[in-house]
Amino acid sequence: MPISITIRSVPDEVRDELAARAARSGRSLQEYLVHELTRLAGKRTVDDVLDSIRRRAEHFPVLDREAVSDMIARSRE
Repeated sequence: MPISITIRSVPDEVRDELAARAARSGRSLQEYLVHELTRLAGKRTVDDVLDSIRRRAEHFPVLDREAVSDMIARSRE
């Protein structure tokens, strides 16, 4: 069920810019803000992406310089 959110102390110039963007998109300010908040909530954060990369990296072996040098040498044989 949708809820109401109140945001206080929004500077006039921010409100004006958001209202202009809403008008350009053919939406009311409320419709525009709901759309933008929904879009924002659906995006993964940088921290989420980095956590995902770290979890996947745990499944790969850690290679040191010697191991890499050995692999290169073997591939040249």
